[in-house]
Amino acid sequence: MNQAAFDSFLKVWDDEAGRTVQVLKSLPKDKYDFRPDPGGRSIGEMAWHLAEGDAYNALGVLEGSFSPDMSPGNMERPKKVEELASGYERVHREAVARVRQVKPQDLDRDIPYYTGEPMSGNDILWGTIFHNIHHRGQLMLMCRLAGGACPGIYGPNREEMAAMAAQQKA
Repeated sequence: MNQAAFDSFLKVWDDEAGRTVQVLKSLPKDKYDFRPDPGGRSIGEMAWHLAEGDAYNALGVLEGSFSPDMSPGNMERPKKVEELASGYERVHREAVARVRQVKPQDLDRDIPYYTGEPMSGNDILWGTIFHNIHHRGQLMLMCRLAGGACPGIYGPNREEMAAMAAQQKA
């Protein structure tokens, strides 16, 4: 990966992290343990999984390997909805700092991922963004099912659309 591509990646990653923070701030404060599927993650667990994706993938790329016992440190999941956004922001900043230690050209080398499959650091990092987008979508649906309303992050949500329509009529 050249420097321009690396800078573009970092911008997209930060932009997506900002959207994630918007979603985390919108979660119903009293629904941390809500889970629509008894075997699935709760809202709090799913929210923190987004931080884990950033932290562990950035660490693995920096170290050039992944293992079940690796730990970026300071990853205890917050126990309140109100603490999730700030916790995610901290973890994301730390993950970006780790990735900035890697030379962009070194991101083209293969790293054995958790699955054992060799993947380039570039693919792992872009995969981190897509992984988080996927789980953020699940989290947004969980928020709705729990009675909340997430912000429109790629366009207005239904409440925002209704407000815009009402404003146009006024």
